[in-house]
Amino acid sequence: MAIAMELQRRGHVPVIATMDIYREKIEGAGLEFVPVRPNIPQPKEQDPELIRKIMEPRTGPRFLMEEVVYPAVRDSYADLLAAVDGADLLLTHSAAPAGPLVGQKTGMPWISTVLAPFSFISAYDPPVPPFWQWTRRLSVLGPEVMGFLLNLSKSLYKSKAVTDFRDELGLPDVGNPMFEGQHSPTRILALFSEVFAQRQPDWPQQTEITGFCFYDGHHEAVVPTELIRFLDSGAPPIVFTLGSSAVWVARDFFSESIEAARSIGRRAVLLIGDERNLPRSLPQGVIAVDYVPYQSLLPRACAVVHHGGVGTTSQALLAGVPTLIVPFAFDQSDNAEHAFRIGTSRTLYRKNYQAAKVANELEELLRHPYYSHRALDVSQKLKREDGPARASDLIEEVLSGKPKDKEAAYASGN
Repeated sequence: MAIAMELQRRGHVPVIATMDIYREKIEGAGLEFVPVRPNIPQPKEQDPELIRKIMEPRTGPRFLMEEVVYPAVRDSYADLLAAVDGADLLLTHSAAPAGPLVGQKTGMPWISTVLAPFSFISAYDPPVPPFWQWTRRLSVLGPEVMGFLLNLSKSLYKSKAVTDFRDELGLPDVGNPMFEGQHSPTRILALFSEVFAQRQPDWPQQTEITGFCFYDGHHEAVVPTELIRFLDSGAPPIVFTLGSSAVWVARDFFSESIEAARSIGRRAVLLIGDERNLPRSLPQGVIAVDYVPYQSLLPRACAVVHHGGVGTTSQALLAGVPTLIVPFAFDQSDNAEHAFRIGTSRTLYRKNYQAAKVANELEELLRHPYYSHRALDVSQKLKREDGPARASDLIEEVLSGKPKDKEAAYASGN
């Protein structure tokens, strides 16, 4: 949405094609919207067991792709093919496998994106999956050994639904749809900052790092008056949040958070996401709200505890406060590792999230000035970047016809 709004400001007509549950959000921001299947209900309307399966650290990503996303690839392709009729360029995301198929089939200018370094599965910057956190230690084996191990692991993840449909369309095999097959041969936008992750030798040559593309949705929610009064009435609090995904499997996260903050004498703001996460009682010095734009709240915190989604991670880095990351699934543990390396964060895995351990980690963050100094330094660097503008420059460059396709095998035409 941040990129679309920047392109719109430049006089382009961006259209976001995605699931219908995002229609109100997108149209409310003044952007054009086209629905693309599958039609997944809002999280609060879904079967809790389905969300639990998706957020399972070991099996969740495969379940999401193979049981929800990939089976709908034919419908997604049909919807997206109709949406791009008359368009000048297609911008795709790794979780939408119909995008590369449409890009290849039409031969239209096509750019792909990744949101986090985890998507590159680099042997030089080995990914840290949520169920094998120890893999970061294997980097001592060197990129050759790591490359062999990663290629072996990737061979276990294949999508018959996507590859069969690709063959029906008469398109060439350009790699596993979950990995190298998601990338455009023309340009890949890495939508994060070089402060967070640096380019690696085994990334695709056509990759460009843009910087984070911050979107805060200020038009969607105002800061509640009671929260403003709370923030103004005492010391900066600890903010506890699980973003838009992990919040649906919060379980005891907020009750343990309350106890951890109380035990170290700190005030707390809980972003609970849904009334079902509201604790039975809130002690003095603790306030709970559903949602607040991060850029209005996080800079006023003394620390932020969150799940490690790349959106929340980037907003916490921008805020310039130390963080404790509690990874649940997907790329969250890898994002936690990158935040740890730059000195702004500590990590506590979900299975260990008990009040006493949380309190110990928070005391380490708040006691040592190193974390706050690093957080401020990183924040200042991010504020000098403009991810949406850089991404838009690169998009306009492709529209002008400057970049050359690097792999002719991708081009198929109609």
